[in-house]
Amino acid sequence: MALQPGKGKVDGKHYLPSTPETVRWGELPTARTRPVLTVDSGSTVTIDTVSQEGILEDQGRDPDAFFGRHGVTSSEVLDDARAIASSGIPHRFGVDGPHVVTGPVHVRGAEPGDVLRVEILSLLPRARYGMISNRHGQGLLAGEFPEGPTPDQDADARHWQGFRTVGNFCAVERRRGKLFGVLDAVAGGARVRFPLNPFIGIMAVAVDLGGEPGGDVGADQEAGTATVPSTSVGLHGGALDCRDLGMGARLYLPVQVPGALFAVGDPHYAAGDGKIGLTALEGPLRATVRLSSLREPAARAALGSLREPFVETEASWLTLGLDVDATEAIRRAARSAVLFLSSRLSLDRASALAYLSAAADFGISQLVNGVQTAYCRIRRSDFTEPPPPRPRLPRAALGRLVGTGEDVAGYDGAGYDLLDGLGPDGAGIEGDADDEMPDRAARTQEDGDAPREDDRVGLPRAAVRRKKSNGPAPLATGADERAEPAEPEPHPAGPDGGPAAPAPRVADEVPGPLPRQVTSGASRRPLRRTETPTPPATG
Repeated sequence: MALQPGKGKVDGKHYLPSTPETVRWGELPTARTRPVLTVDSGSTVTIDTVSQEGILEDQGRDPDAFFGRHGVTSSEVLDDARAIASSGIPHRFGVDGPHVVTGPVHVRGAEPGDVLRVEILSLLPRARYGMISNRHGQGLLAGEFPEGPTPDQDADARHWQGFRTVGNFCAVERRRGKLFGVLDAVAGGARVRFPLNPFIGIMAVAVDLGGEPGGDVGADQEAGTATVPSTSVGLHGGALDCRDLGMGARLYLPVQVPGALFAVGDPHYAAGDGKIGLTALEGPLRATVRLSSLREPAARAALGSLREPFVETEASWLTLGLDVDATEAIRRAARSAVLFLSSRLSLDRASALAYLSAAADFGISQLVNGVQTAYCRIRRSDFTEPPPPRPRLPRAALGRLVGTGEDVAGYDGAGYDLLDGLGPDGAGIEGDADDEMPDRAARTQEDGDAPREDDRVGLPRAAVRRKKSNGPAPLATGADERAEPAEPEPHPAGPDGGPAAPAPRVADEVPGPLPRQVTSGASRRPLRRTETPTPPATG
């Protein structure tokens, strides 16, 4: 059964649904974007993300009709996907970015120069199906796939078959407590089943487009109408498509505007490195994250001198490289890795390079957005420092899905906290039978979190009734993080540890730094200025 908005278990203190008022279709936030939710640093937020698959123009912009062709009943179609598809939000297929982006969230106290730490606490699939799409002119084998005629000139949402997009429907099933995607195949073909690895493809802070040094005359006026496509990547994060950003991971993003203005989109159920066919297994997720603003020296303790998007898991560190050329993207990831090892772990640069050559893994996260995303994966176990505490929620994730009477096996501390109810067994997540999204006027106060005028659509934890359980005792937070509220919620993750980093040296600076923002060729509305060439259009 589908995990509808406002139903079931909400792990975070705040709940942010995806509605026509809280999403942007095809765009990331800028400094001028009005936030839809305001939270304190260190707060947890549960966000219902919506996949673009099934609501795009080349799929008819009608999820009921589109998924109904694959045997999905109306009750299994998400209400928020249906509302966004039928709304008046303008969207131009092949011109605007395809993704539904939820937010932004304003983090009180976050300022430019800080680092926003995003801890992924839980990821719950909201539907027991997903889509993998291959569109003409896009993907690694563009021109070879899709096989068949090119799109009709007059194709639109009413004549969507004329786009001739090839979509593969995937059911999600549960086997021995684990979730798998099952790919539709032709009669007589092999049955394809692969494990799910949910993650969020887009996580970003806002970009400041106005008043940049050396900008054009009238840049401030132009910034009022400039947009950042959802396919862009850069210092702000964006469409990183890094499958290591699953449950328990931490993403670090340099804050560029006051409040950070954090947004998410493009949820995935699974992805292979490269995503060569254009999309991975796309599916909606209920994501719970903790947002913390770090200032010096907490940011230096976590990243050293590096001030670029950075991924941390229990087992690995990942530096990222972004460029229109795959080889240059890998070079950028390597330079960032040398900087991290030298400034964070005090290796000399020659030893850092030697280690990377002998022991690190380099790869490509995605090759299909016009801008390539490369990574360098470094094993934490190769270094003599303990791993950080695993980011987790202060209570067990056990329960059932509203509307079913079946049990669920929840997160056991060793894997992903996923809906067992997505498989044939039908179990789900916790929530009382009357757990529905309340009217904004009925919001209540809890934990001293009085409603504020700028909280807008954010719902405090008490807005969705659920069972409570005793969680682990909170750990002390680092003194260098932004101040917490008077009565903060438990923060079991604790501060970032590690040896004190040396003072920055001239040698620590990375030649050819990560671009401020890189615009994908999938959008025909590029940003006004970039530090790397904008790739040719792929759509």
